Formats: sequence, structure tokens, C-alpha cells
Amino acid sequence: MKTKTDNSNRFVIIMAGGRGERFWPVSREKTPKQLLALLGDRSFLQQAVDRVLPLVPLQNILVITNEVQAPEVRKQLPKLPKENIIAEPCGRDTCAAVTLGAAIVGARSTTGIMAVLPADHLIPEEKKFQQVLNDAFDLAGHGQVIVTIGIKPTEPATGYGYIHTGHELPPPHGVRKYKTTFFKAEKFVEKPYHDKAVEYVNSGHYRWNAGMFIWSFVTITEGLQKHQPEMEAACHRWFDAAAKGKLEKVLAKEYPDLKKISIDFALMEHAHNVVVADGSFEWDDLGSWNALARHLKPDAEGNCAVADFIQVDAARNLIFDARTKNRTPIAVVGQRDSVLVLTDDATLLAHKSQSQKIKELVRRLAEDKKYAKLV
Repeated sequence: MKTKTDNSNRFVIIMAGGRGERFWPVSREKTPKQLLALLGDRSFLQQAVDRVLPLVPLQNILVITNEVQAPEVRKQLPKLPKENIIAEPCGRDTCAAVTLGAAIVGARSTTGIMAVLPADHLIPEEKKFQQVLNDAFDLAGHGQVIVTIGIKPTEPATGYGYIHTGHELPPPHGVRKYKTTFFKAEKFVEKPYHDKAVEYVNSGHYRWNAGMFIWSFVTITEGLQKHQPEMEAACHRWFDAAAKGKLEKVLAKEYPDLKKISIDFALMEHAHNVVVADGSFEWDDLGSWNALARHLKPDAEGNCAVADFIQVDAARNLIFDARTKNRTPIAVVGQRDSVLVLTDDATLLAHKSQSQKIKELVRRLAEDKKYAKLV
């Protein structure tokens, strides 16, 4: 029989330190994408917390952000204990953030099971997601496996990494069959060319890598010990520092010297105990303005507008008016496949096919004293 899990030993680490540059000019360094309410009246970070509250106590939800964004994170999550919002002294990619989260969880419970989740994903089918996450928590608590949630691809997307899934796995001994299907992870694959992505999707044996991981404290520290011993050593130092209330001081000293590496490169691509949970729910990582348009209702010509918008002979445009004062109607004539975004202090006009270059634009703005304040 499947026994009821004690949720007090479950933790969620929400990664909320990204800059969201592709959503400029609405997304800025102090208020990046995850802190914005682009769809609905709750920010993506607030939605991420709301989604896991049925599964994990509020006091077991940790948010890892940075020093610039921490004040706004605290403002948006006033009920979250202050010590659960952790600001990295500087960005050192996801392996460092995961290691930091593991150290804090370990200091609270060495038998803890933790989920590492991004702060900026859109998951409309919350109940389905919660079912998968609940089963993943249970599986991670029964054995020394790393669980990752792989999303069923709906198109041959070239902007995501993929996971090659192997055979379906039975539940652990003595556990009733889960509602979620779990597969052995054969290998992680980098972002493919279009033809290869078509091949992956048609095979039915690949899932998108959504960057969602579930493991026990013991499993993650053993994985780091085997594949990233320097990080594992740091984890133990931070574990001790967290237990003594000295973590902030230790991080300020050590963090800048850490190796910059993602958790995928550091651990996931090398580990042999990875299991893929079949994420058969609607999901979007909203990587660009183009992606946002997928979730807005278009007019007859395919224009998606969050604005007072009127057009003649315009098609497939995204118009987003984020101005808080002096809003005026936006009139568009003959424009196609464009992104037009307005804020109180900046305007962006881009062709949809070039929207990935907005990151390059943000870098250029940052280098120019005249425009640096817009970043």
C-alpha cells in the first residue's frame, strides 16, 4: 500500500534570479520577468508559489534570488518567512544555486526531499502539474533517484534541450502504481536543429527539459560528491554556516570564486540515476515576447494586443502597452509580424523573427551611459 507522505519533510526551492532580458523594456534588472504580471494579476513568481502550496508548507518554500531583486521578492511574498528569501551575492549559474538550496534544506532536515523549480514558467493546468510533482516527491523519497519532469513536446521546438527517455519504470517495491508515468533517462540532448527536433518529436521518446528537478538531500549531495566535489564541499560548509546562522557572511566570501556552471552540465548529463516524470500538462517557459502572444486572444488578422489598439491592414503583430500614465491609442497601418512594446520610459519595435536579439539590444543599452538606466 502507498503510505501518506508527511509533507513537513518536503521542500520547494524556487529559482528566481534571472534577468528576463528578452522581455525588455517591461522586464528590467530590478523587476525581471518573474516579478511581472504579464498574464493575469499575479506575477509568475507568485503563481509559482501558489502552485506548490497544496503540496508543501509555506515555511518550506525557499526562493533563491539576487541582492538587486530581493526587496521586490519580499514585497510580493509578504507571508513567506524572511529567512526563506535568499539573495545570492552574485550570479554563478544554476549549479551554485541548487547547491545553496540543498545546503539550507539539509540544515533544516537531512532527510528532506526537495523540488527545484523555475519562477517564470506558465502552467495553466495546475492540478495535473500538482499530481506529477506529488508523485515525483514520493518516488524521490523512496529511493536514491534524481527525478526530472520532462514535458511532452507539442512542436519541434529548437529553443529547448531534450531528454531521451528509455523504458517505463515500475513503482518501487510495495508502492501502488503512480498516476504519473516514469521513464529511465537515457541522455540529455542540447538544443537541436529543426530537422533533428522533428525526428525527436515524431519518435515519441523525447521530452523537453524544463529544468524541474526533485531529489532528496542525500541524493543531491552524493551526486555532487561524485561529479562536482568542489560544490559538494561548499554545500557542507554552507550547511554548517546555515545551522549556525552565519550563512550570509560565508556566501559573501566564497560565492564570487565559484565555478559558473549549470546543473545540467554539472550533474544531470553525467548521473546514471535520473528518472523522467512524464509531464503531460500544458506548459510554457515564456522565453520571449513571441511566446507571450500564444496566450493572448488574437483578432481576425492574428494581432494580439494588450492595449487600446486599432489597425488597418496589419497582421500577426503583438502590441503590449505597459504605460502607467499618459496612455494613448496605438494605431498601426500595414505592419506585419512585429512586436511593439511601450513603457513609460522606452518603446521597443522588433520583427518577430528577430526577437531573440533583444538580449543583444539590452547589452548595448547597458554599455551606453545615455541608456544604461533603462536596463
